Amino acid sequence: MQFSADAHFIVRITAADVGKRVSVRTLTGSGEPGARFTDTVGVLTSWTGGVLTVTRRDGRIVHLAESALVAGKVVPPRTARPRGLPATTVAELTTVAVRSWPAPDAERLGDWLARAGEGWTRRANSAVPLGDSPPDLDRLVQWYAARGLRANLQLPTGREMLTAELDRRGWTAAAHTSVQVAALAPLADRAPDERVLVSRELTEEWLRGWPRAAEAPATARRILGGGPLVLFALIPGDDGRPAAVGRCVVDGRWAGFAAMRVDPAHRRRGLATTVLAELARAALAEGASAAYLQVETDNPGARALYARLGFADHHHYHYRTAPEG
Repeated sequence: MQFSADAHFIVRITAADVGKRVSVRTLTGSGEPGARFTDTVGVLTSWTGGVLTVTRRDGRIVHLAESALVAGKVVPPRTARPRGLPATTVAELTTVAVRSWPAPDAERLGDWLARAGEGWTRRANSAVPLGDSPPDLDRLVQWYAARGLRANLQLPTGREMLTAELDRRGWTAAAHTSVQVAALAPLADRAPDERVLVSRELTEEWLRGWPRAAEAPATARRILGGGPLVLFALIPGDDGRPAAVGRCVVDGRWAGFAAMRVDPAHRRRGLATTVLAELARAALAEGASAAYLQVETDNPGARALYARLGFADHHHYHYRTAPEG
């Protein structure tokens, strides 16, 4: 189907384009004061019953009335990479991130790695794709049920069709996350700060600066201390608790930053930037050259900080949890 909505807009997509990346414009409130256009870009994951479903690269799903459609076309995948950022793929970063946050219990089921760690953190208690094949949902549900958990999948950009199918099956979405990358050297390009202590040892003092570890101490120690080469940074406080902590895992050229936290009493003093800089300096000394981190999209403060430091979105992921029963 191809028709002209007016002199400027043409719809060039049909239901035969399901599975392709599209750009769609819709008109809300046609013929009414305040009517407005909305543009949506993502994978067309269904077109039935007069409704188009478009799944964005961050996993969010948009339902659009066919009657509101005024323009649409198939668009190529995003390929542009800002100058200066490390070149990588979703598959590479996913694999490196899995090694940086190792679950105590893990098993490969087809092209998916099922991970469990007593429910401590979604990253350690979700199945992640290591190949192209779809997951065996029944097998994954059984695997997690045997451990007293509900099946949870981490779905990166590129899994939009699976995302839409799980949404139809009632799997709930959570924790939409941006995976960001940056060149490592500029992060360390500042005067050394002697307040920051960097060590390969996970200490009780560091753990006091990351309260989530107290939710499952043994599991937290195992996960936080695991990885190819793990670095811990802290700035001592004056009340027995660290003013700030951070963790970095060096894996070949990659330095992965996580568990960055500043104590509320010490915030807005630039300590997060200081900790990250000293971890970057230590990672450079270990041979790393590229940086990555994961930040939830509903954390504007952290996203603004990382943008100022030179990080940019590479891809997204979110979680889908199986319905009860």
